[in-house]
Amino acid sequence: MRAAVTTRYGLPDVVEVREVPTPTPADNEVLVRVRASSVCFGDRIFRSGPLLMRLLSGFRPRHPILGVDLAGTVETVGPGVTRFAPGDAVYGARGDKFAAHAEFACVAEDGFIARKPATMTFEEAGTVFVGAACSLYFLRRANVKPGERVLVHGASGSLGVFAVQLAKHFGAHVTAVCSSANVHLVRSLGADDVIDYTAQDFTDGGPVHDVIVDVLGKAGFPRSLRALKPGGRYLLVGFSGGLGGIARALVTGGFVHLRGRARFVNGAAHPKQADLVFLQEIGGTGTARDHYAELADSVWTQYAYARNAVATPGHHGNALLSRFPIVRHENEDISAHAFESRGMLHCVLKPGPRMPELHCLNV
Repeated sequence: MRAAVTTRYGLPDVVEVREVPTPTPADNEVLVRVRASSVCFGDRIFRSGPLLMRLLSGFRPRHPILGVDLAGTVETVGPGVTRFAPGDAVYGARGDKFAAHAEFACVAEDGFIARKPATMTFEEAGTVFVGAACSLYFLRRANVKPGERVLVHGASGSLGVFAVQLAKHFGAHVTAVCSSANVHLVRSLGADDVIDYTAQDFTDGGPVHDVIVDVLGKAGFPRSLRALKPGGRYLLVGFSGGLGGIARALVTGGFVHLRGRARFVNGAAHPKQADLVFLQEIGGTGTARDHYAELADSVWTQYAYARNAVATPGHHGNALLSRFPIVRHENEDISAHAFESRGMLHCVLKPGPRMPELHCLNV
């Protein structure tokens, strides 16, 4: 099978499409022919290899094939599998085992996998774990109640778009913080109020929020306390800063937690299979939808296309990948002001020998 393989840390061009052995499902595993996956911030971190990652995982990538989310059809099943059969349309995730960026991937029957709702496309279902399941995990830890005020900072990213919708599903009044380019997007997801961080400081309104969801720590801690009610819950969902910034946030958060000023919640998400069923139910009724990234039906030929899109700061979430050859590509700086760092990826594709070139823009 073909897979996107990373044998060393570095920029997007370290990823290569190679032929690798097709995995064989264990007794309790399902072999999935992957129709869609996603490229998320975690993939970028494991590919680029910042110092902390190298200290924890070694100086060569621990996971040569990245990718967490997946959706596709069951190819074969292990002898002990009873819930799935070849041909079933499924979705789920590989979790911390990665390896979803390939034509085939194995998932344990009792792991994060379920039948794909008929109302969801493979592309929509292929983004659920990183975005929806992780957001659900943290919101449940915060025990969000109807009528509470929830602020989501980073509301246009792959986690934030689900955090907005799930908080609304739980009955909260949601304030979304994003850049001016994404205001329309987060409003369409159901946010009650939207703050453009390029024009307004989200702490100006004072401590009025019961819960703050800080995606990748971009809101800043303890600065965010100015917008959080005493005793409120601060959810630090992932990190984007260096080792020093992470240490300061954890130490300060622990101190604030012990003093009772706020409940500081962080750490790795641990979704359960039941969460997938819950998301399947509300997704099937149209309550939650994703701002998804589409993956070609077969493995893409130039994987750097997706990586360039995701590596650009200020992205919406996951990237568009192409199954067709990329003739040329370039990244353009289209930042509107000094507070934004935004790029536009321009790619020229060649769909076929008798087809005209196709120009794709990814902002």
